[in-house]
Amino acid sequence: MNLKEIAVYVVLIIVVLLAAQHLNVVVSGSMEPVMYRGDIVVLEQANLLGFHEFSPDDVKVGDIVVYNAAWHEGPVIHRVIDIGQINGTTVFKIKGDNNNVADPYYVTKGQIKSRVLTFNGHPLIIPKVGYISIWIRGL
Repeated sequence: MNLKEIAVYVVLIIVVLLAAQHLNVVVSGSMEPVMYRGDIVVLEQANLLGFHEFSPDDVKVGDIVVYNAAWHEGPVIHRVIDIGQINGTTVFKIKGDNNNVADPYYVTKGQIKSRVLTFNGHPLIIPKVGYISIWIRGL
Protein backbone atom coordinates (compact mmCIF):
# COMPACT_ATOMS: atom_id res chain seq x y z
CA MET A 1 0.00 0.00 0.00
CA ASN A 2 1.44 3.35 -0.97
CA LEU A 3 1.16 6.69 0.79
CA LYS A 4 -1.58 7.93 -1.56
CA GLU A 5 -3.81 4.92 -0.77
CA ILE A 6 -3.26 5.38 2.97
CA ALA A 7 -4.21 9.08 2.68
CA VAL A 8 -7.43 8.18 0.83
CA TYR A 9 -8.38 5.66 3.55
CA VAL A 10 -7.66 8.17 6.32
CA VAL A 11 -9.84 10.80 4.61
CA LEU A 12 -12.66 8.27 4.15
CA ILE A 13 -12.51 7.24 7.81
CA ILE A 14 -12.65 10.87 8.92
CA VAL A 15 -15.64 11.60 6.66
CA VAL A 16 -17.51 8.54 7.95
CA LEU A 17 -16.80 9.42 11.59
CA LEU A 18 -17.94 13.03 11.09
CA ALA A 19 -21.10 11.89 9.28
CA ALA A 20 -21.87 9.44 12.08
CA GLN A 21 -21.73 12.30 14.61
CA HIS A 22 -24.58 13.98 12.71
CA LEU A 23 -26.99 11.05 12.79
CA ASN A 24 -29.02 9.58 15.63
CA VAL A 25 -31.34 6.57 15.66
CA VAL A 26 -34.79 7.00 17.18
CA VAL A 27 -35.25 4.09 19.62
CA SER A 28 -38.76 4.73 20.95
CA GLY A 29 -42.18 5.90 19.83
CA SER A 30 -42.20 9.00 22.05
CA MET A 31 -41.95 11.39 19.08
CA GLU A 32 -44.60 9.80 16.86
CA PRO A 33 -46.05 10.78 14.42
CA VAL A 34 -43.13 13.12 13.59
CA MET A 35 -40.53 10.37 13.82
CA TYR A 36 -40.80 6.66 14.47
CA ARG A 37 -38.66 3.99 16.09
CA GLY A 38 -35.96 3.03 13.60
CA ASP A 39 -35.83 6.41 11.87
CA ILE A 40 -32.52 8.23 11.68
CA VAL A 41 -32.52 11.98 12.34
CA VAL A 42 -29.94 14.41 10.99
CA LEU A 43 -28.38 16.61 13.67
CA GLU A 44 -26.29 19.67 14.23
CA GLN A 45 -23.94 19.51 17.19
CA ALA A 46 -23.53 21.99 20.04
CA ASN A 47 -19.87 20.98 20.35
CA LEU A 48 -18.12 18.67 17.91
CA LEU A 49 -14.41 18.57 18.65
CA GLY A 50 -14.51 22.26 19.57
CA PHE A 51 -16.69 23.30 16.62
CA HIS A 52 -20.07 24.78 17.54
CA GLU A 53 -22.66 24.22 14.81
CA PHE A 54 -25.35 25.81 16.96
CA SER A 55 -25.58 27.28 20.43
CA PRO A 56 -28.02 26.05 23.08
CA ASP A 57 -28.62 29.79 23.63
CA ASP A 58 -30.42 29.76 20.26
CA VAL A 59 -32.76 26.85 21.07
CA LYS A 60 -36.39 27.93 20.91
CA VAL A 61 -39.80 26.46 21.68
CA GLY A 62 -40.64 23.90 19.01
CA ASP A 63 -37.05 22.75 18.41
CA ILE A 64 -36.37 19.03 18.70
CA VAL A 65 -33.19 18.48 20.69
CA VAL A 66 -31.04 15.60 21.84
CA TYR A 67 -30.05 15.93 25.47
CA ASN A 68 -28.46 13.99 28.29
CA ALA A 69 -31.34 13.29 30.65
CA ALA A 70 -30.96 12.97 34.41
CA TRP A 71 -33.82 10.46 34.39
CA HIS A 72 -32.79 8.18 31.51
CA GLU A 73 -29.65 6.36 30.46
CA GLY A 74 -28.56 7.51 27.03
CA PRO A 75 -29.59 10.50 24.92
CA VAL A 76 -33.23 11.58 24.64
CA ILE A 77 -34.76 13.14 21.50
CA HIS A 78 -37.72 15.34 22.48
CA ARG A 79 -39.26 18.73 21.68
CA VAL A 80 -38.80 21.95 23.66
CA ILE A 81 -42.25 23.07 24.83
CA ASP A 82 -41.29 25.96 27.15
CA ILE A 83 -38.27 28.01 28.19
CA GLY A 84 -37.96 29.67 31.58
CA GLN A 85 -35.61 30.86 34.28
CA ILE A 86 -34.92 29.29 37.66
CA ASN A 87 -32.58 31.26 39.95
CA GLY A 88 -31.08 33.03 36.91
CA THR A 89 -30.48 29.80 34.98
CA THR A 90 -32.22 29.16 31.66
CA VAL A 91 -34.16 25.90 31.76
CA PHE A 92 -36.08 24.03 29.08
CA LYS A 93 -39.28 22.08 29.55
CA ILE A 94 -39.12 19.18 27.12
CA LYS A 95 -41.66 16.54 26.04
CA GLY A 96 -42.02 13.74 23.56
CA ASP A 97 -44.81 14.55 21.09
CA ASN A 98 -46.46 11.20 21.78
CA ASN A 99 -46.13 11.44 25.58
CA ASN A 100 -48.95 12.63 27.85
CA VAL A 101 -46.66 14.56 30.19
CA ALA A 102 -43.43 16.53 29.96
CA ASP A 103 -40.11 14.94 30.85
CA PRO A 104 -39.68 14.75 34.66
CA TYR A 105 -36.88 17.32 35.02
CA TYR A 106 -36.04 20.67 33.49
CA VAL A 107 -33.08 20.61 31.11
CA THR A 108 -30.20 23.11 31.20
CA LYS A 109 -28.20 24.40 28.24
CA GLY A 110 -25.28 22.19 29.22
CA GLN A 111 -27.39 19.05 28.80
CA ILE A 112 -28.38 19.88 25.21
CA LYS A 113 -25.94 18.16 22.87
CA SER A 114 -27.65 18.32 19.46
CA ARG A 115 -30.58 19.80 17.60
CA VAL A 116 -32.50 18.05 14.83
CA LEU A 117 -32.01 19.82 11.52
CA THR A 118 -35.14 20.93 9.73
CA PHE A 119 -36.03 21.85 6.17
CA ASN A 120 -39.12 24.01 5.61
CA GLY A 121 -40.11 23.33 9.21
CA HIS A 122 -39.87 19.54 8.91
CA PRO A 123 -37.16 17.48 10.64
CA LEU A 124 -34.66 15.77 8.35
CA ILE A 125 -35.35 12.07 8.75
CA ILE A 126 -34.09 8.93 7.03
CA PRO A 127 -36.98 6.50 7.62
CA LYS A 128 -36.48 3.03 9.12
CA VAL A 129 -32.78 2.64 8.25
CA GLY A 130 -31.91 2.75 11.95
CA TYR A 131 -33.58 -0.60 12.62
CA ILE A 132 -30.27 -2.23 11.70
CA SER A 133 -28.56 -0.39 14.56
CA ILE A 134 -31.42 -1.17 16.97
CA TRP A 135 -31.23 -4.85 16.10
CA ILE A 136 -27.43 -4.97 16.49
CA ARG A 137 -27.56 -3.18 19.85
CA GLY A 138 -30.42 -5.38 21.08
CA LEU A 139 -32.76 -2.49 21.90
